[in-house]
Amino acid sequence: MAVRPRVARIALLGLLAGSAAVQARPPRIVGTWRAETAEGPREVVIRPDSSASYGDETVRWRTVADSVYLAFGDEWIGYVVSVRGDRMTVSGGDLEEPMTLRRIGPPTPRPDSIPVPPAPPMTPGRPGQSGGDR
Repeated sequence: MAVRPRVARIALLGLLAGSAAVQARPPRIVGTWRAETAEGPREVVIRPDSSASYGDETVRWRTVADSVYLAFGDEWIGYVVSVRGDRMTVSGGDLEEPMTLRRIGPPTPRPDSIPVPPAPPMTPGRPGQSGGDR
């Protein structure tokens, strides 16, 4: 009879280890993405360290449910994000219409000379107030 509790403990430890591995994976938005715009192709790099870069700009990001929030100066702007395969559709926020980006590879490292910007103050209904933010 002592075998069954041991088997149950091993199974539970396996489930917990598997759960921890799932939580340790970076969000599906991490990567290098390309958008085709009227001005030509634009690339966005979203890193697991909570930084995102496009052009000369580097901002901080956080996820909450199906949204990503970007810190611009002293405020957060939220966008609804849907990822399917190598395509990400972003809508809302300050966008006039949805934008589709294609993943073209993993994120490039952020140079040590470029710090991750500080997070703006947390306010109700904004990132930092619920689980899942980065």
